Amino acid sequence: MDTLTTDSSAAEEDVYSESEVLCLMRVGRNSDWLRLFEKTEITIGRGLDVTYQLLSPSCALMVSRLHCTFKQREDGQWTVTDNKSLNGVWVNENRISAEEPHHLRLGDSIQLGVPITGTCVEFDYILVQRPLKDIKLYLTKRHKDGAKSTQVSMKSKRKLTVEEVEPSTSKTKLYRCSSGDKSFAKPCPLSVVKWPQRLSRSQPEETGPNLQMYSQNILILREQVDDTQRQVAFFGGKPQQADPLREEQVMELQGQLETLRAKMYLMQTLEKSMGETKRKLEEEKTQQQEELLKKQLDVALQEQKKVIDELALSREGFEEILLAKNKELEVSKEEKEQARAQKEEVVTQVTEVLENELQCIICSELFIEAVILNCAHSFCSHCIKQWRKKKDECPICRRAIQSQTRCLALDNCIDSMVENLSLDMKSRRQTLITERKGERCVIDSAYYLTIDKVRHSFFFLILMVFKEKQ
Repeated sequence: MDTLTTDSSAAEEDVYSESEVLCLMRVGRNSDWLRLFEKTEITIGRGLDVTYQLLSPSCALMVSRLHCTFKQREDGQWTVTDNKSLNGVWVNENRISAEEPHHLRLGDSIQLGVPITGTCVEFDYILVQRPLKDIKLYLTKRHKDGAKSTQVSMKSKRKLTVEEVEPSTSKTKLYRCSSGDKSFAKPCPLSVVKWPQRLSRSQPEETGPNLQMYSQNILILREQVDDTQRQVAFFGGKPQQADPLREEQVMELQGQLETLRAKMYLMQTLEKSMGETKRKLEEEKTQQQEELLKKQLDVALQEQKKVIDELALSREGFEEILLAKNKELEVSKEEKEQARAQKEEVVTQVTEVLENELQCIICSELFIEAVILNCAHSFCSHCIKQWRKKKDECPICRRAIQSQTRCLALDNCIDSMVENLSLDMKSRRQTLITERKGERCVIDSAYYLTIDKVRHSFFFLILMVFKEKQ
């Protein structure tokens, strides 16, 4: 069958030798090229169960046991995956992420590991596609094909028996003699020294399964001890003349009994030591957890203290800002109060000026249509007219009034000042102006009526005189 498979594979290679295949071309060498077989997962590493085994002569740990995996997707594209290797997989001088497939293209540079000296990497490849007949001599053989033969050859080697790994769980075996009579068979001696050493080496391993194993072994040893004691009692109770080899068998059984007791004592001692070791490990683990919790608590307290300090600093900063703002508000409030006081003072002064200088002495009101007499005193137009009906002299200096003149400057000044006074004063002044205008209109109408009557009587007299002359 092996010859048939080799012949069929050789025939397939001859058939497809004209086709182009993908391979990893080793940079700087005309050998050790790695072919990428279609629809096959290609594994590379220094372990045994890989497709291509790479062993570095300069650094044994440069390539991991299962360094990387090349795989073809359903669309025909190839990917490379780093299997958490120590020195990594580098594609185009960039290390790819572990356990994440990386898409490959023709011409990509693939490096396994890192350079030891200089800048050259020992396992440096380029992804190329060449005809199989041109690169057939440069390809490396797959390691799994060669590993099968080595595994077959290794099967002939002796494996360790269960008695060598664990204590015997079956009854004592007897040496077989050439004769068919089993009564003369001797029990095989038990190894006492090596087995406890093997147990002591496995003591630092996991304690849970080992304790169960030791408890089971102790129970088995007790059964063997009871069985051996029954055999000793059985052989010791028979008469000596029945079998001349009975004393030797009894002595051997007693030796086995002592050996089993020694084993059982060792197993009990190991069980106690394993229990103490487990208890100590649990205590140490608890202490480590407590220390870790204390450290975490200290770190959390320190962080909380830092946060509190930062909050205190920010609070102080806010308080300073608030104090500054309060001071600015107080300053602005004082300035507003000062401006208000100044304004009130100005209004008061203006009011005093209006009351003292721009007030008519006759009506005790601000000038309304002010007039200036020939003596330079000022009065309201309405007031001086009413005064002159009684006396034709100045009310202040008693000089004869020879002329009076309107003063527009005083009127404009009073009107602009009145705008800054209160509403009561404005309404009062407006009422006085309206009343005086109404009185003047009545006077003017009466004056015009009188003139019309005089004019009418004058014309009537002229007509009468004219008629008399005729």
